[in-house]
Amino acid sequence: MLQRQAIIPANRHALYDAHRYSAAIRSGDLLFVSGQVGSRDDGSPEPDFEAQVRRAFANLANVLAAAGCTFDDVIDVTTFHTDPEAQFETIMTVRDGVIGAAPYPNWTAVGVTWLAGFDFEIKVIARVPASA
Repeated sequence: MLQRQAIIPANRHALYDAHRYSAAIRSGDLLFVSGQVGSRDDGSPEPDFEAQVRRAFANLANVLAAAGCTFDDVIDVTTFHTDPEAQFETIMTVRDGVIGAAPYPNWTAVGVTWLAGFDFEIKVIARVPASA
């Protein structure tokens, strides 16, 4: 049976403690990353939407790095948006600066009505490199 290993990045933010969840779980060579939001260090939402999206991607990068991964290892992405039509262009601009060239990971975008005060959340599944 495969064991679950919690992945916790350095300087983990207050949301992990407040809501009692792991940033990611490694099982075999797969990494399941919890939804990452654009939170400040104290766990509060970044008020500017583009800055919130950038922080969410940065928080995701930190979790990936803690497991020895990069965005190149991401195989599946799910994003959650409180106003997809109005937010999509901003999200794609940020995404294009982070996610590398083709082949791109799978991507599912979901419109939601509530994200605990946030407007964007991103979760991924990545394959952990053999060198990690």
